[in-house]
Amino acid sequence: MVLHTITGSISAAVSFAEGNSTCRQKAVQLGNALRLPVIQQAESDQYHILLHFTRQGLELQNRQTVPGRLHVDFLINSITYRQQHGGGIKEPLARAVGIKPNIRPSILDVTAGLGIDSYLLAGMGCSVRMIERSPFLAALLQDGLDRAAADNPVLLCGEAITLMAKRENIADSIYLDPMYPHRSKSALNKQEMRIIRELVGEDKDADKVFLAAMEHAKKRVVVKRPKGAPLLYQLPPSHVIKMKNSRFDVYMI
Repeated sequence: MVLHTITGSISAAVSFAEGNSTCRQKAVQLGNALRLPVIQQAESDQYHILLHFTRQGLELQNRQTVPGRLHVDFLINSITYRQQHGGGIKEPLARAVGIKPNIRPSILDVTAGLGIDSYLLAGMGCSVRMIERSPFLAALLQDGLDRAAADNPVLLCGEAITLMAKRENIADSIYLDPMYPHRSKSALNKQEMRIIRELVGEDKDADKVFLAAMEHAKKRVVVKRPKGAPLLYQLPPSHVIKMKNSRFDVYMI
């Protein structure tokens, strides 16, 4: 089966751990939803992308151009530690989106990726919706949310410009963390980010998404950028929150 993605057409299938009826059932459900074949893992060599259900959850296996695996787990120690010791509402992410004592803005994250920022914001008490355009990443995200028994954030799969215009998705703060063309030795050379880049591309429509966010946000738009990266649409922000290797450009509405 060939699936059309942001970066072109790639072959994809769904598989499952043999001998596990729960994994098989989940694989059939996902295959039906994405209109992908459900196969035995032994038959997977011909496919570029394999969505494989293991006993530990859904795993994306990129088997050709960028060999590697993706798995979303919101219960890992690094996330739990950050929730407990990361500074809470005083950390830069929280301040950027407008969290204050007794104030928890609603958030629309239009570039969900692996969902960590959305999950952290939900843990701080915000009502969060996150948008992911890649059906592959969306499947990983939903599996991670299901295993964490989390109903916040809420996942939406589709194009950000279309979804943010819907009444039910109107939020106080709209958050963008678009892919940025990587330099040599940058963090984006990590295997996970290389796979994500192949699935979603370079976010060449980032300026258009930003302008749409400026139109639909109730109170602010927040853009996460690497240190030294140019402004989106060359528009100066209301203020900037700087970190060691990145920054938040905050646009008050």
